[in-house]
Amino acid sequence: MSDVRPIAITPGEPAGIGPDLVVTLAHQGFSHPIVVIADPQLLIERTQQLGFNVQVQIYHPNKPISVGCVDEITVLPISLIEPVQPGILSVHNAHYVLATLHRAAQGCLQQEFAALVTGPVHKGIINDAGIVFSGHTEYLAEQSGVELVVMMLATDSLRVALVTTHIPLSAVSAHITKAHVTSIIEILYRELQTKYQIASPRLLIAGLNPHAGENGHLGKEELEIITPVIQSLQQRYGWDLVGPLPADTLFTPRYLNEADAVLTMYHDQGLPVLKYAGFGHAANITLGLPFIRTSVDHGTALDLAGTGKADCGSLQYALDEAVKLVEGC
Repeated sequence: MSDVRPIAITPGEPAGIGPDLVVTLAHQGFSHPIVVIADPQLLIERTQQLGFNVQVQIYHPNKPISVGCVDEITVLPISLIEPVQPGILSVHNAHYVLATLHRAAQGCLQQEFAALVTGPVHKGIINDAGIVFSGHTEYLAEQSGVELVVMMLATDSLRVALVTTHIPLSAVSAHITKAHVTSIIEILYRELQTKYQIASPRLLIAGLNPHAGENGHLGKEELEIITPVIQSLQQRYGWDLVGPLPADTLFTPRYLNEADAVLTMYHDQGLPVLKYAGFGHAANITLGLPFIRTSVDHGTALDLAGTGKADCGSLQYALDEAVKLVEGC
């Protein structure tokens, strides 16, 4: 059943292209009620810089939001700490970025919003401001009181999920444990069932090491951890799990044509392939949260902010994905 509650959008880093993308989509018109959580003056200024005539309406929870109106945007105001110049980062506005995320997450948790779509943030400037921040995924999990979530990116032809996310490569092996891999697979499988309405998902699971360990000669994580986890879940639930497979060959039609998602062990094992397949037209989806969250697949692109040259394809895809999930696929 369709959910008519508004979807919240946070533009992310105010000096980056997030505000550009939001006002560009507003210029085209939204197909679902949208609330942008941001400083209204920031959006007005960016609208003027891009040569649009987007009108800002202030959000009131009990007031209907227009759908399909071009050049109109509904904004839930959060004030910047200091004025923004496109392309110029400020540590002072790091707190503003987190304030928009906090308000959006709380709105989703309280059923005010049907979903959250996030624009790109700049992790470095947030950490420079003295705030420990490893990414949207981890922040939203903490806000939701959820111990573990799964990061999955999707494009039209491919879904890739990760066992580990934003950690150094040198730390990955220590995080590949039976308990952790089991939990990740369980979240991924069940969210594909509930959010994507796939009754019996088929998952391809990558090994950690080259050639999936070469029977233990190139690493033992496959023999000692990944294979036993797959076998245990197959026996317990009868799930369709294939692996561990060598990562250099699993991204081929032979495997992908019959798969609903790929699970890789670390960030740069799976995401380069996904982004090659659909960069700019892909979305980041956080699985395991008590609400729907999607995001763009790119960074802040500071050099493009305010120029009118930013491609809004990924934000449009992330919004379309959120609408699809809200409406039950």
